[in-house]
Amino acid sequence: MNKKIPMRQCTGCREMKPKKELIRVVKSPDGDISIDFKGKKSGRGAYVCPDTQCLKRAIKARAFERAFDMKIPDEIYESLQGQMEAGDEE
Repeated sequence: MNKKIPMRQCTGCREMKPKKELIRVVKSPDGDISIDFKGKKSGRGAYVCPDTQCLKRAIKARAFERAFDMKIPDEIYESLQGQMEAGDEE
C-alpha cells in the first residue's frame, strides 16, 4: 500500500509540492516567527520553496504577513535568503 505524501502550497509560486521539499516558517503560539527546518515546531506554518525567486515573490506579495496576520521581522527574510543561498552552493 502506498503511503500518502503530504503536500503544501508554496507562498511564492503558489504551487503544491511535497512538504519535505519546502522550507517552513512558523509562528509560535506566543507570536514569535522562526524558521522550522525539522517541521516539528508547534504553531502556524507557512511554506516556501528553497528558491530565492519564490522567496522574493512571497515578500513582494506579503504572503507571510497575510498568513500570520502580523508584520514579519526583516531578520527572518534575511535568514531565509541566507539559507537558500547557502543551499545553492552545495
